[in-house]
Amino acid sequence: MALTQLTSVEQLNEFVAQPGKKLLFKHSTTCPISAKAHEEFQAYVTEFDPSAAIVHVIEDRPVSNQVAESFEIKHESPQIFLIEDGKVVWNTSHWKITKDSIKEAFGA
Repeated sequence: MALTQLTSVEQLNEFVAQPGKKLLFKHSTTCPISAKAHEEFQAYVTEFDPSAAIVHVIEDRPVSNQVAESFEIKHESPQIFLIEDGKVVWNTSHWKITKDSIKEAFGA
């Protein structure tokens, strides 16, 4: 399954509405912590191939803001969400984003 970059609120809503488990990663392209978290996220996605999407928080701020608003979870970046059937069932941020933490949350 390909990693999708979400650049509009419509794309975000379509992604969230899909049934099943999926990962959403909020990434700051200017932050070294986010760069490391992105590596961990990519490593998980490459190995386990889940449904996954990424939002670039600076370039696509309206989408990033909508994530915080829709899920009522304070914005941080980097930040990752495990979404199941339209609801966030797990999220974490910064250094806690590791391939192992994602694997444990996803149950894979």
